[in-house]
Amino acid sequence: MDLKLLFITLLGIICCSSAQQEGNECIKANALSCGECIQVGAKCGWCTDTFLKQGEPTSARCDELESLRKRGCDKIENPHGSQRILKNKAVTNRKKGAEKLRPEDITQIQPQKLSLNLRSGEPQNIKLKFKRAEDYPIDLYYLMDLSYSMKDDLENVKNLGTSLMKEMSKITSDFRIGFGSFVEKTVMPYISTTPAKLLNPCTGDQNCTSPFSYKNVLKLTSNGEQFNSLVGKQQISGNLDSPEGGFDAIMQVAVCGEHIGWRNVTRLMVFSTDAGFHFAGDGKLGGIVLPNDGKCHLENNVYTMSHYYDYPSIAHLVQKLSENNIQTIFAVTEEFQPVYKELKNLIPKSAVGTLSANSSNVINLIVDAYNSLSSEVILENSKLPEGVTITYQSRCKNGVVNEGENGRKCSNISIGDEVSFNINITAQGCSKQVKPESIKIKPLGFTEEVEILLNFICECECHKHGIKNSDMCHNGNGTFECGACRCNKGRVGRQCECRKDEVSTEDLDKNCRKDNGTDICSNNGECVCGTCECKKRDNPEERYSGKFCECDNFNCDRSNNKLCGGHGRCECRVCICDANYTGSACDCSLDASTCLASNKQICNGRGICECGTCRCTDPKFQGPTCEICPTCPGVCTEHKSCVQCRAFGTGEKKDTCERDCSYFNLIKVKDRDKLPQPVQAFPLMHCKERDANDCWFYYTYAVNNTEKEVHVVEALECPAGPDIIPIVAGVVTGIVLIGLALLLIWKLLMIIHDRREFAKFEKEKMNAKWDTGENPIYKSAVTTVINPKYEGK
Repeated sequence: MDLKLLFITLLGIICCSSAQQEGNECIKANALSCGECIQVGAKCGWCTDTFLKQGEPTSARCDELESLRKRGCDKIENPHGSQRILKNKAVTNRKKGAEKLRPEDITQIQPQKLSLNLRSGEPQNIKLKFKRAEDYPIDLYYLMDLSYSMKDDLENVKNLGTSLMKEMSKITSDFRIGFGSFVEKTVMPYISTTPAKLLNPCTGDQNCTSPFSYKNVLKLTSNGEQFNSLVGKQQISGNLDSPEGGFDAIMQVAVCGEHIGWRNVTRLMVFSTDAGFHFAGDGKLGGIVLPNDGKCHLENNVYTMSHYYDYPSIAHLVQKLSENNIQTIFAVTEEFQPVYKELKNLIPKSAVGTLSANSSNVINLIVDAYNSLSSEVILENSKLPEGVTITYQSRCKNGVVNEGENGRKCSNISIGDEVSFNINITAQGCSKQVKPESIKIKPLGFTEEVEILLNFICECECHKHGIKNSDMCHNGNGTFECGACRCNKGRVGRQCECRKDEVSTEDLDKNCRKDNGTDICSNNGECVCGTCECKKRDNPEERYSGKFCECDNFNCDRSNNKLCGGHGRCECRVCICDANYTGSACDCSLDASTCLASNKQICNGRGICECGTCRCTDPKFQGPTCEICPTCPGVCTEHKSCVQCRAFGTGEKKDTCERDCSYFNLIKVKDRDKLPQPVQAFPLMHCKERDANDCWFYYTYAVNNTEKEVHVVEALECPAGPDIIPIVAGVVTGIVLIGLALLLIWKLLMIIHDRREFAKFEKEKMNAKWDTGENPIYKSAVTTVINPKYEGK
C-alpha cells in the first residue's frame, strides 16, 4: 500500500512539473523588453515595478500574470487587442418589383470594413451577417463547344435567348445574357493544317467554318432577340482529337471582363460540351511549352495566343474564376458526367447538369443549377499575413452550427434568409510590415467582400514614455523604459554597464565567485559584467537569488510532499514557518486543538500531543486522539452489522450501508488461516459472529495508524442441513415394507382361519348318524316299466 501511494505521488509530481514546463512559455522566451514579452503569448505580462531580487535578470520581469502578482508586482503591462467597425451598411431588404437599385447599392454582407488591433496569441472575434437579396441582378454567359458533334445542339441554342430571358424573369428583373464559342488550338495535332481543311474542316459536302480556339460572339446584353440573331448565324467547325480546348475559352471569359461586359452582380458561365478537355501539359503535343499567363488576349473578340500559350491548369482556372466571382455550370452529356463531376469537386461554386443529346433541356438545366449554386454561401479569405490564422463558425438556417472547414459555409439558403458567421483571427508574433496589413473575406460567387485592416500590437504603452540615454542606464548607455534599461547597441548588463567585448574577462569573473571559490555564480547563473544573473527555472514559482545565486526557494525540507509542509515559505534554502508551526519543514504544529478527544481531554488522557498529533502512551488505545481501542470488549458487536452489509450484503444496515459503514477498509480473505495475527505495533481483535441464518462469519478489526482495517473471511460457515433424498427414500421404503408385512400377516391369518373351518367341517361330516333308507320322504329316482308283450325271450 505504501509503495503504491508513493508511486502515485511521484507520478503526480512529474505530471504537474511537465504541465508547468509546457505552459511556461513566458519564462522560456528570455524577453529583455516589454515589447518582446507581449509577443510571446496572451498569458504573458511585463512588470514595470522595481521588484527584482538580487541576482534576478531583467527577463524575470516577463512572466505569467498570476505568477507576477504572487511575486508582489502591482504594475503589469498587459495590452489587449481591440476592433473597430469602419463601414457598416445594413443588408438590403428589397422585394421584387420594388424600386430598381443599382448593383453597387445592394448589400448582402455586413459589416463591410473593420480594423483590428491584434495582440499575439489573443484571438479577435468578428461577426459577419449574410442575407440573400431578392431580385438580385444576374449576368449569364453561354460558352458552347462548336465542334462537329454539337451540330444538333446549336439548332436548339439558337432560340435560347428569348426563352431563357422569359424563364429567368421569374427570378430577377435584371438579367443579361452573352454567348461565346470554342473549338481547339489551331495547330497540329489538334486540327488538320492543310489549306483545304483550314477552310472547311468537315468531310463530304458539309459546310463548316474555319477552326478557331475561342470567339466572344456576343457581349452580355439584355436583348434576347439579339442573342437569337447572332447565335443563329453561327456555324459548326471541326477538329481531329476528342478532347476540346474549352479551358482556353474559360480562362479568357474569366479575365476579359471588359470584352465580356461583366458587372458586379451574380456572374454565371454555362459551359456546354459533349467531350472532355485538354489541360496544362497537353500543349506539348503541339510544341507549345509556355505556361498560360492568365491574361486577356482577345483581338476583335478572338483569342489570338492559343498557338503560343499552353492550356491553363485546373488550379489556375480555380484562382481566376474565384478572383472574378464567376460561378460555373457544366452542361455536359451523360457520357462525360463522371469526368466533370470530379472537376466540379475541384472548382468551388460550380455545378454539373446532364445535357440531353440535342441540348433541348438546357433552360431547365440552367435554372436548376442556378438555384443550387445560389442556395449555398461559402466564405473564402485572401492570403493571410505570416503568423496570422483564421477560423470560422457558421450559424445557418434552423439553428444548424458548423465548425472547422464546414464553418465556412451554409446550405439550403432561400431568398431573404439571413445567416451569420463567427470568425476568429489570431496573430502569433508581430508583423514586420510598418503599414497595417489587410485581408479580404468574401462569399464565393458574389462580388461583395469584407475588408479587414490588421494592426499588430508590437510594443507596450509604457514604451512611449521611455527615456533615451537615461542616467539610470549607466551614464546614458540605454533607454529606460517599462521599469528596465533597454541597452544601446554594444552594451549589456542590467544597467547597460558593460561593453560586449568585456563581458567575460577574468577580473570581472572574480566578482562572481563566492568566498574566492571556483564556481561562478554557484553554477546557478552567468556572470555578466561582474554581476551574477541567476538562471531561470521552468517552474515560475521556483527562483534562484542572492549575490552569487547561492539561494533558492525550492530546496527546503519537505513534509507530506509539500515544500515547508505547506505551512511556510522557503528563503535561501531555509523554511520560514507560519505562526503556530515549527520544525525544519514547518511540519510541527503548536496548535493542540487537533489533539482534543471527544471528552475535551488532550489525547483522551492516554497520550501526549506532539506537533499536533497524539502519541498514545497506553498500548491498547490508538487513533488521532487515542480513543480507539481495537481489543476492548464490545468491538466485535459494534462493527458486526457493518461487516455483514459490506462483505455479504446482509444484516441490519444493508439499506444504509454506503452511508453508515464506509469508515473502514474491507479486505476479504479466503479462509480463517489467512486472517492477520496480532502484532505489537498494531493490536487487532479476532471476531466470530452469527447472522440471522445461524451462519458464522469471522473477521478481524484493527487500526493501522489512522486507517481502520477489517479482514473478513469471504465465505460464511453455515450448519449442514438434512439430506432430503435419503429421508424421503427411507420413508417410502418403510411404508412399502410395513404394507407388505401387513399383507403377509393378513394372508397368514386367513390361511389359519380357512384351515380351522375346513377341519371343523370334516369333523361334523364324520359325526353324521342318518342314511337314505331311514328317510320317510325319500323316493327312488329309478322307475321300472314292464312290457306286456315281453315273454322272457
